[in-house]
Amino acid sequence: MDRRTRWIRWTASTRSSRWWRAPARCPCPALLDQLRQELPTELRRATALLEERDKILDAGRHEAERIISEGEAEHARLVSVNEVTVSAEHESSRIIGEARSEAQRLRDEVDDYVDTALANFEQFLTRSLASIERGRDKMHALREIGSFQSPENEPGPLPF
Repeated sequence: MDRRTRWIRWTASTRSSRWWRAPARCPCPALLDQLRQELPTELRRATALLEERDKILDAGRHEAERIISEGEAEHARLVSVNEVTVSAEHESSRIIGEARSEAQRLRDEVDDYVDTALANFEQFLTRSLASIERGRDKMHALREIGSFQSPENEPGPLPF
């Protein structure tokens, strides 16, 4: 039984009740009649307010669920991005380490090659310098002897 029905029965029972008789000047019966007339309007208003409250609560729940699901999706996306970032940083550190060791290996090889090439060039220059010195010594010796000229006073080929 709803409240309205109970209220109507109660007011009807109080009017017909022997134990409660309002004095003639008492405004109670008139107030009860006024309340009985206003009750449906107030009940409709209260029902409408309750329905509106339920709609607002449902809208709030739906909005909260939407926000939570968006937050969970954003969290998953950020975790995924973070995992990719961490993985990429590890991979980049590994690649940089390999590149540095490869660069050092190449530097060492180049240093060895250049050192060998310079040593060979030094030996070549040393032999060339020794040959030049021997040639100059021969030239000085021949000049001192005077056999630099041929018998017909024509310059002859150089001895070297």
